[in-house]
Amino acid sequence: MARHADTRTPRRSALLKAGLTVTAAGAAVLGAGAGAQAAAPVPLPVDSLTRTDAAAAGAGALSGVTHGLGPLTRLQLDPLAKTGVDPLDNGLGTQVADFKPVGTNLVTDHLTQGGAVADLPVAGPLTQGLLP
Repeated sequence: MARHADTRTPRRSALLKAGLTVTAAGAAVLGAGAGAQAAAPVPLPVDSLTRTDAAAAGAGALSGVTHGLGPLTRLQLDPLAKTGVDPLDNGLGTQVADFKPVGTNLVTDHLTQGGAVADLPVAGPLTQGLLP
């Protein structure tokens, strides 16, 4: 007989009802406890708020941001750099008359060689000045 055509047995039905009852009772107990905890008033330390040093808080926040973002300037930007399947490694160039040749490799060479943000010509010095 197929599983979908199986009739429910009284024992299975009783176990299902008992499990649902225990689950509902547990949810009611936990919900009441969470509600009672949330209803309790929380005293605020008002006197400690007046003694906050804004300059020290700002310096701490700036220090945290710079030390958190500093290592990101050394990460390799192009994950396919130095591989044979890097789509940025395909360069296109041209030369008009006797002028110096111009190509797309001037822009993409930093990335295809595994460069990071700190190695880029314009963004590199800016990030080195802003981040450690």
